[in-house]
Amino acid sequence: MKKKVLVAMSGGVDSSVAALLLKERGYEVGGATFVLFDGCLESNVTDAKKVCERLDIPHYVLDYREKFAAQVMDYFVDTYCNGATPNPCIACNRAIKFGAFIEDAKRLGYDYISTGHYAGVEYEQAAGLYHLVKSANEKKDQSYVLYHLSQKQLSMLLLPIDTYDKPKIREIAAEHGLGVQSKSDSQDICFIPDGDYVSFIQRYSGFVPQEGNYLDTQGMVLGRHKGALHYTIGQRKGLGVGFGRPMYVSSVNMAENTVTLSQQDIYGDTLLADDLRLTELNGFSGELTVMAKIRYAHRPAPATVYSLGEGKVKVIFKEPQRAITKGQAVVFYDGRRVIGGATIL
Repeated sequence: MKKKVLVAMSGGVDSSVAALLLKERGYEVGGATFVLFDGCLESNVTDAKKVCERLDIPHYVLDYREKFAAQVMDYFVDTYCNGATPNPCIACNRAIKFGAFIEDAKRLGYDYISTGHYAGVEYEQAAGLYHLVKSANEKKDQSYVLYHLSQKQLSMLLLPIDTYDKPKIREIAAEHGLGVQSKSDSQDICFIPDGDYVSFIQRYSGFVPQEGNYLDTQGMVLGRHKGALHYTIGQRKGLGVGFGRPMYVSSVNMAENTVTLSQQDIYGDTLLADDLRLTELNGFSGELTVMAKIRYAHRPAPATVYSLGEGKVKVIFKEPQRAITKGQAVVFYDGRRVIGGATIL
């Protein structure tokens, strides 16, 4: 009997080709498209449905609006309004793609799920462990946003597009008449397509940023800003005030509505993080030597992770890193393998 796999299909080229490749490899394939919020592009559902018809596989539409609002959009707004910078894609992966979707796939009788992520899953039989690994396509690697996956989740995950580059993925889609080969890549934040997160937060929550003070590192007032919500650590452009020299955002205090500026770029070698998730271990005591990544586009850097207990860690980098930012994930690597990660405090 064929193993059954349900593919999360956004209507884009990556997930469409994932479904095609899995069918060619002998799986019984289905496609599922998520409705995540009101105003979600109907064209994505239509395009995914057309691909499924072309592949002669069933198509499901799964309504996750309530869960997405509670666990992704509310989290996004609350985190920003508390002075941190969230990663909503990680929150969505936890709650939706590897939470609700896995449960629905089981309910519908599927053995596996699949997504269009660029990363790999390898099984080490001697150790009985699944390893999440960096993509073979280094420029497209998305392992950073999957660091929280458990052994159970990894055992159910198939990532068939990882060994292909994007031009080849588009070529495969065109060759098989999927009709999505020219679609652009999806936005980083699907529910804020214009990138204006401040306006989204105003509409969603009613919170209206108020003018406040720019401070220097000694607490002296330098000028006025348009609301602390507008600023992130390390920001240099868009400050709205001419200081006669480069200035960098070094801290944001939402409670006081102040933004502290520094004449020096913002570097640090130490961070604290909590909500530790480990891919292959139940926990650890003492220390781990890793390569650590502090944002999606950051180049991993040598670091030591020290356990503080109760899911908290201290990370000390060998060399200072730019703009360590509260709310982002710090992700730990051992070579190509993802060990896990945590949320920066």
